[in-house]
Amino acid sequence: MYAKDVALLVVDLQPDFMPGGALPCQQGDAIVPGIAALLAARQYATVVATQDWHPHDHASFASQHGGRKPFDTLTLHGHPQTLWPDHCVQGSAGAALDPRVDWNSVDLILRKGMDRQVDSYSAFRENYGPRGDRPATGLAGWLHERGIAEVHVCGLARDYCVLWSAQDAAISGFRVRFLWQLTRPVSAANDAMTRIALIEGGVEVRE
Repeated sequence: MYAKDVALLVVDLQPDFMPGGALPCQQGDAIVPGIAALLAARQYATVVATQDWHPHDHASFASQHGGRKPFDTLTLHGHPQTLWPDHCVQGSAGAALDPRVDWNSVDLILRKGMDRQVDSYSAFRENYGPRGDRPATGLAGWLHERGIAEVHVCGLARDYCVLWSAQDAAISGFRVRFLWQLTRPVSAANDAMTRIALIEGGVEVRE
């Protein structure tokens, strides 16, 4: 059992990010048993799960930009935006939390990406929006008020939502441990960049 001031953050463990899903991570399903076992062991007094939860016409979807295709990049609100296949649409089977995990030990399920104009990788802050800032989700305050000092992060995708969540957790004043083996990337070609970004952000990478 970890100390009571340590929380687990499970990021976007959803079918659309698994093989066969709309936006599959490489071997995304391989981490499900390990995360299921971690939750079943009740090692953490506080557990948070995030859930990508997009409207059908979300601005990050390539389908909303004529002539564009998934993984193209454009400028959105003054910042680079990767365009994605339609994924994790609210109420769809692909947006559900993975049914192979018992989520009963989770204290908070945080839905993100609900603003159609703004993408939302991080559990702590949305991406840049029309006002030029990254609005907070409120998670940092919720954790601080519960006395959390350290956050362990796992889930999907390693090179986007898990990376940004870990970086923002560190910026928010938490010690952060990145559970590398319980994450998978959209593209393994990004792994070197991901490691560098984590280390530069003061995040401990645990193999």
